[in-house]
Amino acid sequence: MKREVHLPAFPLRIVSLVPSQTELLHYFGLEEEVVGITKFCIHPDDWYRSKQRIGGTKTVDIELVRSLKPDLIIGNKEENEQSDIDQLTEIAPVWMSDIFTMFDAMEMIEQLGEITGKQERAQTLIEEIKTGFSRLNSLSEKKSVLYFIWFQPAMVAGRNTFIDDLLSICGFRNCATGNRYPTATGNENPDYIFLSSEPFPFGEKHMEYFRSTYPNSEIILVDGEYFSWYGSKLKDAPAYFNTLIASL
Repeated sequence: MKREVHLPAFPLRIVSLVPSQTELLHYFGLEEEVVGITKFCIHPDDWYRSKQRIGGTKTVDIELVRSLKPDLIIGNKEENEQSDIDQLTEIAPVWMSDIFTMFDAMEMIEQLGEITGKQERAQTLIEEIKTGFSRLNSLSEKKSVLYFIWFQPAMVAGRNTFIDDLLSICGFRNCATGNRYPTATGNENPDYIFLSSEPFPFGEKHMEYFRSTYPNSEIILVDGEYFSWYGSKLKDAPAYFNTLIASL
């Protein structure tokens, strides 16, 4: 975003507008420092139940954030609305992430560690994630996949997304030809259809529709958090991916 963020000291009152980064702040042990989260910041559960919720990722209650008197607000370019971010910059420094690849995620973890004075925890997490992915049993022969994130319209994760990068790391070839989140045509013929648990909550009731639309594809429900949460969730992702790949 070509912005500079100046912090005179380690933040003592943090508002997080990004679920995966909220979970990361918990991993860093910032129990006292985090004073506000979104209604989608469901991990950890005790924070979800006890922390002040300041609206959704795209519907931030600006005045409620102001009342919390934060000295740092953490957002994400994809998750949050620019109009909200512009208003929030008048309240406190707003640090933004922009995640497209695993490298971006590692960089974000390192930078948030520096900003919050948790460099050691950040480096420990980065090494744990790297070790886990080094043990990933990715597909030996690439299989094609469409990864659905929404229903009616049937939107998929396309190129230039974090999900696309993780699919590639696991050994899948993304059949979506458009960038970001295009609408599926129904003419694709992938080996697998992945129906994500988020942001749209796909379930068994949607399986028949996709079986009829993609009769030559295997339809699989997947945990969207492991494919799209780019914080501390990544340390557990390789185990999930190994189980998923083995089941195929």
